[in-house]
Amino acid sequence: MIRVVIADDHGVVRDGLEGVIAAQPDLEVVGAVENGAEAVESCRSSAPDVVLMDLEMPVLDGIEATRIIRQEWPETAVLVLTSFSDVRRITAALDVGAAGYLLKDSSADDVVRGIRAAAAGGAPLDPHAARVLLEAKDAPDPLEGISPREREVFALLLDGLPNKVIAQRLGISEKTVKTHLTNIFRRIDVADRVQAVLWAERQGLRHDLSQ
Repeated sequence: MIRVVIADDHGVVRDGLEGVIAAQPDLEVVGAVENGAEAVESCRSSAPDVVLMDLEMPVLDGIEATRIIRQEWPETAVLVLTSFSDVRRITAALDVGAAGYLLKDSSADDVVRGIRAAAAGGAPLDPHAARVLLEAKDAPDPLEGISPREREVFALLLDGLPNKVIAQRLGISEKTVKTHLTNIFRRIDVADRVQAVLWAERQGLRHDLSQ
């Protein structure tokens, strides 16, 4: 029997998934929770084989919950089931140890097959998500031409820090920070900090520059 925890903040989705899973002779729902923190607690109390994990949830999101679960219970597979198919979320989930990535427009049969595959050590991946990853691999680096130091400055700018604090963090002068920002803005073709933040959001880089 494959023991499954469902983590999704929408009650209708949880109920629907419980019904699908309960109808399978080899699957058993041992927990249905509404946020990542509860998913972690459910792993602690019920030791599931698979966690079916949404990404956007209150209290603790699915990415961080997946990271914790994979670190503390490496024998538990986390299968993402989400509405989001952008490359940043897909790679973030896989980077923290998700076994697979399915989209919520998947059929019930696909979800069931995904759970079984994840429990068996497989890596179920939605075809659209796989295509997104392949296209991203072939895409040019949007930060091409921006030096490692400039990336550090850019990351701190995206954290909302003023030039003075950025200078203190990096041990450089404010003048040097301004020079780096001028170079960055020219490279990405924006005029100011606000436009730079919006550009990073569009590129899916908002949380990736500091890595």
